[in-house]
Amino acid sequence: MNSAIITFENLSIGYNGEPLLRDISLSINQGSFTAVLGSNGSGKSTLLKTILGLIPPVVGRVALAKPSGTPIIFGYVPQSSALDPLYPFTGFDVALMGSYGRIKPGRFVPASEREFTHVCLEAAGAQGFATARFAELSGGQKQRVLIARALVTQPDVLVLDEPTAAVDAAATHAVLEFISRIHREKEITVLLVTHDLPIVREHAQHVVWLHQGKVLYGPVAEMLMPERLASIFEMEVG
Repeated sequence: MNSAIITFENLSIGYNGEPLLRDISLSINQGSFTAVLGSNGSGKSTLLKTILGLIPPVVGRVALAKPSGTPIIFGYVPQSSALDPLYPFTGFDVALMGSYGRIKPGRFVPASEREFTHVCLEAAGAQGFATARFAELSGGQKQRVLIARALVTQPDVLVLDEPTAAVDAAATHAVLEFISRIHREKEITVLLVTHDLPIVREHAQHVVWLHQGKVLYGPVAEMLMPERLASIFEMEVG
């Protein structure tokens, strides 16, 4: 049985001491694929930021642990890039940023890191447009570059915030198939924020569902049963 890599211990999260989600106690196992669902404003991004250590918990804690005892490395794929389009970054430049955590400030990026970046771009299907300006890429191409950047970090946990929100159906299918493949092959833990229930049914193993300040958690087959969905949606509307 896989051990827990992320554990929420009596966790309440929010901003300025005001909880948005309360009393969260659950564990996410190493190597699992978990979808995070919830309506707009339910706290999905707040939960991600708390896991990533960007904001502190209001109450409780997030325990991060690997069997080896080494620190967990996160690879983060945002919904859309925060990079200023005026800067002339290429797709390769953006992907290479994933290596910066291993390079001391002021040092040149070694050839080995550049070679590894090309490997990750190739794996993500982004090598063909890696020399183009990132700002000029399509939505699907940008997401592939951002996934490559996350892989360059050599992550234990891949965190994706609605990675297909700005792409068409064909690109959505290709991106999710790729994410599922690297999840299986590299046994990376995946946390995927999405609104797309068919994607969850096809690719995820567990669901974290946020609504009304509470967190529901369970296997996909249980959480997406018609009766359970009816209950959740009635609670969200009501």
